Amino acid sequence: MRAFVPVFVFVGLLGVMAWGLLIREDRDALPSAFIEKTAPAFDLPRLMADGQSVTHDALTGKGPVVLNFWASWCAPCRIEHPKLVELAESGVRVIGINYKNEPEKARAFLEALGNPFEAVAIDESGRTGIEYGVAALPETFVLDENGVIIYKHVGPINPGELEGKIWPAIRAASAR
Repeated sequence: MRAFVPVFVFVGLLGVMAWGLLIREDRDALPSAFIEKTAPAFDLPRLMADGQSVTHDALTGKGPVVLNFWASWCAPCRIEHPKLVELAESGVRVIGINYKNEPEKARAFLEALGNPFEAVAIDESGRTGIEYGVAALPETFVLDENGVIIYKHVGPINPGELEGKIWPAIRAASAR
């Protein structure tokens, strides 16, 4: 019987981790330290045009913006992509930061699925993602017109979260 104790402990730990990662619905229970703070500054190359860059200025001055960290190798990013397209088609400004991805693969991803982004920056080193506290892709931020982070969403945006969390955050950002 003692020989099975490590097995039971291991199975128990796996169960707790599975619940924490897959089942629980309160992914936002650990709020971002950036809420109500100005988004970290960045100056990154633009995916679609050589020689130009995307800077923090793209996040300010024109109303609320949705900032999405994504990559072509990220399966959940593919799942949430139609929701980003829906936001863009509704008139929401969406800026993308392509995280640790080969630019040609990122361009192919957007060509195949559509490009909802007003601009796409390339974060090949992952440094900007680290500065934003990105732990796993996709991660989405809603910012007001001053570049202040109103909301952070971890994981793919599903229809319920779009209606129940993202849209209310965009409306709150618009009202500021």
